[in-house]
Amino acid sequence: MSMDAEMAIYGKAAVYLRKPERERIEAQSKPFDAKSACYVSDAKELYLKGTIIKKDGGKVTVKVLDTQEERTVKEDNVSPVNPPKYDKIEDMAMMTHLNEASVLYNFKEHYAAWMIYIRQCTYSGLFCATVNPYKWLPVYDAECVAAYRGKKRMEAPPHIFSVSDNAYQFMLTDRENQSVLITGESGAGKTVNTKRVIQYFATISVGGGDKKRDMSKVCYYGSLEDQIIAANPLLEAYGNAKTVRNDNSSRFGKFIRIHFGTTGKLASADIETYLLEKSRVTFQLPDERGYHIFYQMMTNHKPELIELALITTNPYDFPMCSMSQITMASIDDKVELEATDNAIDILGFTGEEKASIYKMTGAVLHHGNMKFKQKQREEQAEPDGTEEADKVAYLLGLNSADMLKALCYPRVKVRNEFVTKGQTVPQVNNSVSALAKSIYERMFLWMVIRIKQTLDTKQARQYFIGVLDIAGFEIFDFNTLEQLCINFTNEKLQQFFNHHMFILEQEEYKKEGIIWEFIDFGMDLAACIELIEKPMGIFSILEEECMFPKATDTSFKNKLYDQHLGKNKAFEKPKPAKGKAKAHFSLVYYAGTVDYNIIGWLDKNKDPLNDSVIQLYQKSSVKLLAILYPPVIEGMIVTITSGGKKGGKKKGGSMQTVSSQFRENLGKLMTNLRSTHPHFVRCLIPNESKTPGLMENFLVIHQLRCNGVLEGIRICRKGFPSRILYGDFKQRYKVLNASVIPEGQFIDNKKASEKLLGSIDVNHDEYKFGHTKVFFKAGLLGVLEEMRDEKLATLVTMTQALCRGYVMRKEFVKMM
Repeated sequence: MSMDAEMAIYGKAAVYLRKPERERIEAQSKPFDAKSACYVSDAKELYLKGTIIKKDGGKVTVKVLDTQEERTVKEDNVSPVNPPKYDKIEDMAMMTHLNEASVLYNFKEHYAAWMIYIRQCTYSGLFCATVNPYKWLPVYDAECVAAYRGKKRMEAPPHIFSVSDNAYQFMLTDRENQSVLITGESGAGKTVNTKRVIQYFATISVGGGDKKRDMSKVCYYGSLEDQIIAANPLLEAYGNAKTVRNDNSSRFGKFIRIHFGTTGKLASADIETYLLEKSRVTFQLPDERGYHIFYQMMTNHKPELIELALITTNPYDFPMCSMSQITMASIDDKVELEATDNAIDILGFTGEEKASIYKMTGAVLHHGNMKFKQKQREEQAEPDGTEEADKVAYLLGLNSADMLKALCYPRVKVRNEFVTKGQTVPQVNNSVSALAKSIYERMFLWMVIRIKQTLDTKQARQYFIGVLDIAGFEIFDFNTLEQLCINFTNEKLQQFFNHHMFILEQEEYKKEGIIWEFIDFGMDLAACIELIEKPMGIFSILEEECMFPKATDTSFKNKLYDQHLGKNKAFEKPKPAKGKAKAHFSLVYYAGTVDYNIIGWLDKNKDPLNDSVIQLYQKSSVKLLAILYPPVIEGMIVTITSGGKKGGKKKGGSMQTVSSQFRENLGKLMTNLRSTHPHFVRCLIPNESKTPGLMENFLVIHQLRCNGVLEGIRICRKGFPSRILYGDFKQRYKVLNASVIPEGQFIDNKKASEKLLGSIDVNHDEYKFGHTKVFFKAGLLGVLEEMRDEKLATLVTMTQALCRGYVMRKEFVKMM
């Protein structure tokens, strides 16, 4: 069967997955001179294709193909080009020359042809990279899902469905939990690829379980697979927003576990969320937008919501959500509201819960419209009109006068008695803002818990596949505490990636008896990780300072400098520059150096709320609000967590801060991941302007360096990335020198391979013999393939010559 016929099963997706056979043959038959073809470094384009004209004592003269300009450069600035047969190669590890320029051009050529998935295979698993196309491609339909079902990873073209199917097959054959880690910068396509993984599992593994128990729920709420897919629109509405780089950026991390029964049938699912960026509720940077739900509700697509939440159809009526953008060309808020509303129904929220969600979302918006003024001749704040407060109180089931009194005159405990404390206007405004963010965050976490309850079918479950979609490493002009947490998470994930991909790779050498000097590629990240998480690290000092009432931003900064400046290479003093935002310290990560501004970190970490108002919430007539703010019981503070349980922390010395909660969650996530067989998907953003088909070389190479793609290539160059079982090697390459393997005489496959490789003209330091397979340095397999092609061409030519001679002799006899 021809390759084109094999690709027919992929339907419309075929042309975006693998180029037609004719096109590939044409590309491979282009004239090519391996000795002169090269890439040359360039200040503007990073690398350009060229031809070597001459070499002279460490200097090389190159003619640039695009401009025909000649330039003389150092030999180090020139890299070899792979033969045309490797153009658009699907597996990067198979390239003869593994260098930055070759990898970059492989991505560029794939992307120019709208082939957005590329892979790199190593012993420890499949590693898939994908580039955001900024346009819809028909590569995710049911036909495509069916085509990837049960395919081995090297049989099928690279795709997110291929990664998903491999995880599924590994789970069934190895009886081991799996995980798919989807990472990348904001705007690179993590969330879309997460949806595709879930779509794949929901499609291929439907059925199983207790049918009787399911039917009542399926009829009313929708099937389990519908519910798993429906969780996305609701979480996106409340957890996604427009950033400078991405119109639909997840401002929280999520780990979705899909559970399967022993036969591989879908059983249930659950979800953990991490670090919702709640500051966005009340503040947006220029060219950004708040959470989608606010703008969805104000479209008037469902007029009953306007009335229910007492809001208007104009976002500018609410300063809290209109500091910057209010619409986006790429997202239709009316269509998204429909999806959000349907999701709430499919996920089984009651009518009362649904109404409460919308009312409380409206109440959050109204918090930003409450106004306060200073009393004459006093610093004390008082309400400046009560209309907005009345709306908030009505929506939250409170008494308006009580709420305003608690805001302006909160009661605080001093020793064993309560006293009334006056508040200034800024203090009240801060308190109102903190309460709005708190309601929003707790409602989001409660929704996650309710989704988990809905997805927990109580069916027997044996294994799970976890899908991680978490905010990528980012460097903004102004970086604060949330950014530190996000970047630290990525540093831990990168270390996990390095450990898995490279330490396991080296264990394979050990197992096969190959002498190899061990290299720990995870150590590159140790300095920064220890600086942040170890005792007397950044988090430790931050939490310690939060316990001292007189601690300030300055005392926090001084402690950091005393403890780490000059003692840890990952901690630096920021370099001031014109027009640069003020920063207090810099951290040197694996992916780059980030400057942090620590203003307000102590308050942000303690997350203080007005206790007098919270006590009113606990008695609210809106059931949901009372659930979100459970009472303090016997010295324990009961909190809502996305773990689905009410967690408690003792008051006083062990108070729960944002950073300690984050560390706890991250610790659980890493423990979860270490108990699975991981599969990695690296998402890349091709350009900053969201232009389809455009790839900015410097931007892409920065991501390849940061996210481990080039790191994979680094170990490929140091190790033996290509390996073949002895039997397969003998069969494929016997043609290179068949005379050393006698016909009709049994010879051990390993001995045959040793004899064969020893008899041909290659560098004998470039391969090693293991117990079961032969290992090759990067590029040697490419050389053997070329030798095989040449040998086959010689044999075919010789056969053709013999045939033609025979035919001509017959013809000559006739002529005579």
